[in-house]
Amino acid sequence: MPTLSRFIVACILLALAGYAAVFALANFVEPTPREISIRIPTDKLLQEP
Repeated sequence: MPTLSRFIVACILLALAGYAAVFALANFVEPTPREISIRIPTDKLLQEP
């Protein structure tokens, strides 16, 4: 079963590479904060239920 073990090892290596990429993004990349403003139309504020 050498092909099955190669397949399993390849899947494990791909999973580890994905985990390493997510870990690196989470720990080494700082997001830049910015101000967000959302406009709400006044007709939605004046409606009665």
